Amino acid sequence: MQLISTLTCPTCQHSAVETMPTNACQFFYDCKGCGQRLKPKPGDCCVFCSYGTVPCPPIQQNGKCC
Repeated sequence: MQLISTLTCPTCQHSAVETMPTNACQFFYDCKGCGQRLKPKPGDCCVFCSYGTVPCPPIQQNGKCC
């Protein structure tokens, strides 16, 4: 299982390498470039599934989110 994902802000395109939590979904993320608060896109369970290069650990493990 991969725990590192690169989040890319849809507003300013700033990218940040982050470690994903293994025990919960992350619903919010504040962009370190522009300060925009990212929320999951409709149908996604967390910001990593919406804006990351790697889906969250629950999706990786069993295809379902928290």
